Amino acid sequence: MQCDTKFDFITRKHHCRRCGKCFCDKCCSKKVPLPRMCFVDPVRQCAECALISQKETEFYDKQLKVLMNGASFFVTLGTSDKSELMVCRLSNNQRYLVLDGNSHYEIEIVQISTVQILTEGFTPGGGNTRAIGMILQYKVPGSEELTQMKFTASEDYSSNKKLSASWLAAMHKVSKGGLRTSLQGALEQVREYAAFGAFSFLFFFFIHRL
Repeated sequence: MQCDTKFDFITRKHHCRRCGKCFCDKCCSKKVPLPRMCFVDPVRQCAECALISQKETEFYDKQLKVLMNGASFFVTLGTSDKSELMVCRLSNNQRYLVLDGNSHYEIEIVQISTVQILTEGFTPGGGNTRAIGMILQYKVPGSEELTQMKFTASEDYSSNKKLSASWLAAMHKVSKGGLRTSLQGALEQVREYAAFGAFSFLFFFFIHRL
């Protein structure tokens, strides 16, 4: 029982459809979509679960589509002084970052250790910063050493620049916060929910970091 209310024939118990715990009507009054548990229509949830479900919906409706559509970046591998223009996108199964250019890379999400969004302008909170790139560190299968990639938004074409900025903003939504320090932690969250279907690692990374 998660509510201090005394239940009787008049004051009924209500179950949150997400966590399954019991609440009074006031504490479990929000009705929010819950597609990952196969509810078609909005269902009753407690305040805490309703907030998480709303963030899930926002992520699937906005950030996930942007990341899967992809954007163009100048990509620099390791300590090289040469960069290559590549399209970076999230794979259809949401398990890889795919980079296509003259070269081709598929970085398994579970191997990514850190994501750092590069910004310019005033300090965070000032409202004038903008994302201009990203530094990604990951492990190549069979190696314990970290490989680094730097992504820099293209300045050549306004349309490409806008796409790159939107992609970085979506990635920033995923990576910000302090409850997780790596994307591998997100994959562990996905495995815990495997019974609910093949949902994105980013989906759980996003909701638990906000």
